[in-house]
Amino acid sequence: MEPFRYAKDAEKKELFKGVLGQYLGSGQNMNVMHWNFADNVTLPEHHHESEQFGYVIKGAFKATIAGVTRLLEAGDYYFIPPNAPHSFTSVGDTEAIDVFSPVKTI
Repeated sequence: MEPFRYAKDAEKKELFKGVLGQYLGSGQNMNVMHWNFADNVTLPEHHHESEQFGYVIKGAFKATIAGVTRLLEAGDYYFIPPNAPHSFTSVGDTEAIDVFSPVKTI
């Protein structure tokens, strides 16, 4: 696997209405996604077997993880255990990075 990647080469895809995802790559045990959310877009509650770590780059999310809701702003981060129900609503145009382990197919 090539150790260096360039954002300009990563495919961007509208995964949900108002959500643009960019798959940045993966290793054997994890993968990384870059997200752009339009204002006031809700990613409905869901869960998956992968652990998820995320970092808010700009904007904000109203995030609910395992029944607890918090406002996360640029510079804040979150950890979602395996199979924990979670949802996100963007507050303004929002950008984030997520890391999943094991690899989660998006």
